[in-house]
Amino acid sequence: MNVLVIDGQGGGLGRQLVAALSAQCPDIRLVAVGTNSVAAQAMHKAGAQRAATGENAVVVNCRNADIIVGPIGIVIADALLGEITPAMATAVCQSSATRVLIPVNHCENYIVGVPDQPIGSLVAAAVQKVKALCTGEGC
Repeated sequence: MNVLVIDGQGGGLGRQLVAALSAQCPDIRLVAVGTNSVAAQAMHKAGAQRAATGENAVVVNCRNADIIVGPIGIVIADALLGEITPAMATAVCQSSATRVLIPVNHCENYIVGVPDQPIGSLVAAAVQKVKALCTGEGC
């Protein structure tokens, strides 16, 4: 199973996702792509088998992913303070991968009806969903 984690800014959310996925899903092929080098490096240090940076890396790796995990901003052009380009958002949205999106209420994008939760709880829920998808439990 090819799992792609995408994050930007400082890569803190992506770092937590990669660390938890590495620990709980050891059989996956885990690739991390940062919208910047700081985010990519944080995810690589957290245990991603491979890491890359930038728009083209997002586009290329979305083609091969079975599951894409990241903050909901990865599907919104100009999100993450402008780090998500229209091409990145399009690549994530048009990928045949299943998307596991974390509802982070930041940067003028708010997910109504989802109560605010600590990032740790959101990461744990995302990891459990990825584990279920990897074992064939589906949607």
